[in-house]
Amino acid sequence: MSAEGFHVHGPHDHEVEHAAHSGDNFSSKLAVTTAVLATVGALFGYLAGGTQNNAAMFKNNAAIQKTEASNQWNYYQAKSNKQNLAELAISLPGVDVERYKAEVIRYKGEKEEIKTKAESFEATSTEWDKKSDEQMHQHHRWALAMTAEQIAISLAAITLLTRKKWLEYAAYSVAAIGIVLGAMAWLHF
Repeated sequence: MSAEGFHVHGPHDHEVEHAAHSGDNFSSKLAVTTAVLATVGALFGYLAGGTQNNAAMFKNNAAIQKTEASNQWNYYQAKSNKQNLAELAISLPGVDVERYKAEVIRYKGEKEEIKTKAESFEATSTEWDKKSDEQMHQHHRWALAMTAEQIAISLAAITLLTRKKWLEYAAYSVAAIGIVLGAMAWLHF
């Protein structure tokens, strides 16, 4: 009621009130089903977004580790170049051969440490990539489940308008498929 003492109804208010008070079980049942499906679909959408964000974060971690591995391999290459120069210096006349032999041995040892680090960064990068791929797979399951629920909601709305029983069964079937897809995402299939 407004301050002036009268109330203006919207064009659909009368029909909604009539459906609510008419005891129309068909409409009431579909309205509750639609609300439940919307809630389930929203939950699936939230979980889909979370897994997509995780996948992106994991992929970023993989890229960081790959960059660290690349940096180590570049460092390894620099040590290899220094080792090669020391080996070349050994063959030059009038140089301290023992000094350069010691440098060659030192560079070989340093390269082994660097190689171990680079391989470790590469292994970590591969692990992050695998985790990202797993999250994207799960994201696709959640997204499919959410899409199925949205389709079921659309079918329920069309059912409400047409009152076709076969459309109601189709809506429930698609909703069930969405639930199964959601369960598969939850169980990481």
